[in-house]
Amino acid sequence: MTDASTLDILKALGNENRLQILTWILSPTDHFLKQKDGDLVEDGVCVGFITQKIGLSQPTVTSHMKILAEAGLVTSKQIKNWVFYKPDRTRIARAVSQLGADLNL
Repeated sequence: MTDASTLDILKALGNENRLQILTWILSPTDHFLKQKDGDLVEDGVCVGFITQKIGLSQPTVTSHMKILAEAGLVTSKQIKNWVFYKPDRTRIARAVSQLGADLNL
């Protein structure tokens, strides 16, 4: 998969719910309780935990997570019947750097 463009990343982060979710999963132990399955840092945060915390329906949260994943900002992993999401810190750092370059900073 090729890297998403700066515009794709900005569009993904242009929604307050997606930005909030990404902020939470960047520091998962600060925002979520320990999970029965999957480590918050190593495996990511269960979509059920994200759904409960943000107060949206599971299909809506899944849609938000798909957009973040397509922008390359998160990765997903299935454990049992659940999907877990964690930030792709390398990709986020590249996106921030690219934005700076695009803006001639």
